[in-house]
Amino acid sequence: RHDLPLLPPLSGGHPVAAMALAEVVARGRPLLWPRIVLFGDSITEYSFQENGWGASLAERLVRKCDVVNRGLSGYNTRWAKLILPRLISKSTGAENTVAVIIFFGANDSALKDLNPKQHVPLEEYAANLKSMVQYLKSIDITEDRIILITPPPLQESAWEKECAAKGNKLNRHNATTGEYAQACVQVAKDCGTDALDLWTLMQKNQDFSCYLSDGLHLSAKGNSFLAAQLWSRLENKLSAFPSLLPYWRDVDHTNPEASLL
Repeated sequence: RHDLPLLPPLSGGHPVAAMALAEVVARGRPLLWPRIVLFGDSITEYSFQENGWGASLAERLVRKCDVVNRGLSGYNTRWAKLILPRLISKSTGAENTVAVIIFFGANDSALKDLNPKQHVPLEEYAANLKSMVQYLKSIDITEDRIILITPPPLQESAWEKECAAKGNKLNRHNATTGEYAQACVQVAKDCGTDALDLWTLMQKNQDFSCYLSDGLHLSAKGNSFLAAQLWSRLENKLSAFPSLLPYWRDVDHTNPEASLL
């Protein structure tokens, strides 16, 4: 027996009590889940794999904040600056975006002669980063909610093997990557954002190859290292976020509307 008018059954599903749902919609406040956007290249795209740095961040913030992976393998800042306004705008999530992590440079710093498609000149790389920060500020995502991450160091012998396996020459140099890392840090200073200088921090360990799986991308240890470094910069801002919605034992099962709406 149904006391409420029913909608026609959904395709392959069961009927829905229309008036009951309408009442829930009317009484309930919209749940604007805070979110962090991870915007970068393959090192970001892969960050939700097992033991990845993005997955670690999401685990820390479960029920407090969504961690959105917008990593794009192979991309550079020339392409990224075109995409960013399509990912975050005043009408698509800026209001509830509590942090944006921008993590490019591993492809921009590829050698022009050997990898012209991904290479971006150093000055343009810096200008592109600055453009993205300025765009975020223009939609009211303030500098204290933006973190720039430098590319990690390059372990040349390991990456040379990866290139050779594809019939290519070594197409990146660690010293060149370092110049892009320095430019990234300088942009952060100029724009008033935080910077995570992964290139320098990882090389404090003389054998930094343990942080890399193939000379370029992060190993499990590298992911763990980045996750810890990033959390140290986010913890003060985010650890006090409350859990969204009450713990299940605190829900009044005789009147769940009182707890949940």
